Amino acid sequence: MTNDTTIIFPAEWAPQSGVMLTWPHQNTDWRDILDEVIPCYVAIAKEIIKREKLLIVCKNIEDVKKALGNIDYNQVIFREMDTNDTWARDHGPISVIANGYPFICDFTFNGWGMKFAANHDNQITKKLFASHAFAPEIHYQNMMHCVLEGGSLESDGCGTILTTSECLLSENRNEYKDKSEIGEYLKMIFGVKRILWLDHGYLAGDDTDSHIDTLARFCDPETIAYVKCEDKNDEHFDALSLMEKQLVSFKTIEGKPYRLIPLPMADAVYDNGERLPATYANFLIINKAVLFPTYNSPKDEIAKQQLQQAFPDREIIGINCLPLIKQHGSLHCITMQFPKDFIFKHIDT
Repeated sequence: MTNDTTIIFPAEWAPQSGVMLTWPHQNTDWRDILDEVIPCYVAIAKEIIKREKLLIVCKNIEDVKKALGNIDYNQVIFREMDTNDTWARDHGPISVIANGYPFICDFTFNGWGMKFAANHDNQITKKLFASHAFAPEIHYQNMMHCVLEGGSLESDGCGTILTTSECLLSENRNEYKDKSEIGEYLKMIFGVKRILWLDHGYLAGDDTDSHIDTLARFCDPETIAYVKCEDKNDEHFDALSLMEKQLVSFKTIEGKPYRLIPLPMADAVYDNGERLPATYANFLIINKAVLFPTYNSPKDEIAKQQLQQAFPDREIIGINCLPLIKQHGSLHCITMQFPKDFIFKHIDT
């Protein structure tokens, strides 16, 4: 792709062909709680296959089939390969349309700034393409010169990216000097006109250096759902209040204020004395529905009502994600969606 290429970075709410999951196994950090986390994956998988294809990357296909049970396997594509972990949002392909042609972009995944091993996960996108997991017309773009995770970017599909400076300017990812330098690069490779930078907001226990998908999400080109903390005694109050002020200052590409929909700050969840990064912003938009994380809290229903406002034409479905946050991520973090016509039509089980 060159500077004169017309590129579209599809929004998550655009029609989809499928969603990717990377399945937990004994060699991942889930080994001690597989019996807890696999039902969460099964619940997510079953909702996805009602509406679109599901691409499952796994260590052993038969183990996954045993967990899934009697489902419509015509909707499922399996690919066996080695994996370090299961965070498909960050090691999976990022989809773009360039001059009318569909591309999957393969960026380097280095374990969120070399915090964790990623030697296998960093090869997943290349191996998926080589295994013909995608439609024949899909092109592969090697972007390994840049470290970039899908959870760090929000696209409105109309020329705007929402992101955080804490993550994209992390020294253990790239060597960009400032927002301007990396911003120009993002504009070139994703064809966007502008970058909206959030400089505030974090979640305790987050390993990603404040991925945007834990804090604030585009719901349509004029709407942003975001985490709002109303408890002045909560450690997140000051940072999230500053984030909210910054969101209020942002304007749409037409120069109008965004419609802002606050999501409740999830009740504190602890594991061995450590606060976990529970967030309702980590929802997944799929065809005709939104899957959102729940945490066995009365706030689950409030989050559902707020998301229904943001997505009035979609079914809002809660998935218990208490097991997921024990490894410091949630529902959106373990998934990666693909636009319409990206997933291969031939079903290989």
